[in-house]
Amino acid sequence: MKELLKELCLINGVSGDESAVREYIIGKVKDFCDYRVDPLGSLICFRRGRKSSDKKLMICAHMDEVGFIVTYINPDGTLCFDEVGGVNTTVAIGRQVRVGKSGIAGVIGSTAVHNLSKEQKEKAPDYDGMYIDIGAKDREDAMQYVSLGDCVYFDSEFTELGANIKSKAIDDRAGCAMMIRLIREQPEYDTYFVFNVQEEIGLRGSGVSAFSVAPDFAVVLEATTAADIDGVSGAKRVCWLGDGPVISYMDRRTIYDRGLYDLAMDTAKELSICCQTKTKIAGGNDAGAIHISGSGVRTIAVSLPCRYLHSASCVIAERDLEPSYKLVKRLAERIHEL
Repeated sequence: MKELLKELCLINGVSGDESAVREYIIGKVKDFCDYRVDPLGSLICFRRGRKSSDKKLMICAHMDEVGFIVTYINPDGTLCFDEVGGVNTTVAIGRQVRVGKSGIAGVIGSTAVHNLSKEQKEKAPDYDGMYIDIGAKDREDAMQYVSLGDCVYFDSEFTELGANIKSKAIDDRAGCAMMIRLIREQPEYDTYFVFNVQEEIGLRGSGVSAFSVAPDFAVVLEATTAADIDGVSGAKRVCWLGDGPVISYMDRRTIYDRGLYDLAMDTAKELSICCQTKTKIAGGNDAGAIHISGSGVRTIAVSLPCRYLHSASCVIAERDLEPSYKLVKRLAERIHEL
C-alpha cells in the first residue's frame, strides 16, 4: 500500500481542482465497480460484495489537499496568493511550490528579515505580506506561465524517515489508498465508496455526496493531528504515531455515534489491533457534513495519526497503515451484521 500512497500523494489536487487525483483513482477501480462523478466532482463508487445487505454503508475519504491560489500578479512578476484550506503562514514561508497547469516552480517569500520592524519580528506574517517568486522579470513575463486563479501546490518529495513516511497530501490520500485497496479486494457486503472533493474548505463535497447516496451508516477515513513531540505533554499530544488507528468520539464538527464507536473499539480488540482515541477535542472532517445529511447518518471516523498536518511535510508511521486497513475492513463487515 505504500507505493499506492506514494503515487497518490505526488498527484496535485488542491480543493476545487481534484480532477487529476480523480482520474488516477478511476483508473485503479473502474474494472472493479460501478462509478459516477457527481456535479461537484466527487467520485461515487458502488462495489458489489460477496453478499447483499438491507443496510446501506458508505465509506469515504477526501481527494483534495490544502494549498494556495493566485490572486494577483505584481508589476515585478511576483504573485500574490491566498490559502486554500487551513495552512498556517509559518509553514509556508520559504517553501518551494508549483504553480498552475504549467507546473512552473516558485518559492514563497516575504519581507526580508532586516527590513522588519521589531513588532513585525515578534508575530507571524499574514498572506498579504507574502508573495510567490517564479523568477519572472515582470508582470508580462509572469503572465506567459501563470493566470489569476491558478492553483499552487507544495513541491514535496515522498520520503521515508526511518520507520515513518513524509509527504504532502497524506491528508487524505492515505484514506483514498485504503479505499482503492478495499474496492479491488472486494468487500464482504455491497458497499458505496466515495472519494470526496472540497473537504478542506468546508466539507462541501461530502454534504452533496451523502445526500445523493443516502446511506444508513458512514465510515470516514482520515488523517488527524498528532503532536507527539518533545515539549508537548499529556492530552495536548492528541494521539501518537505508531500506536495504531485513531477512533474519534468527538471533534469540533461531530459527536460520533456511540454505538459505532464502541463497535470500532471492540473490533480492534477482536483483531488484536492497537488503537487509540484523540485526547483533545479539535479539528473536524467530512463526518461533520455526513452525519446531518438527509434524515441523519450513523457515522464513525477512523484516522491515521499524522504529524505536521496541513503542511508540505506530513509524517505518518508506516506501521499504522496495515492495522488501520484491517480495522476498517472488519468494521465494515460488522456494521452490516448489526
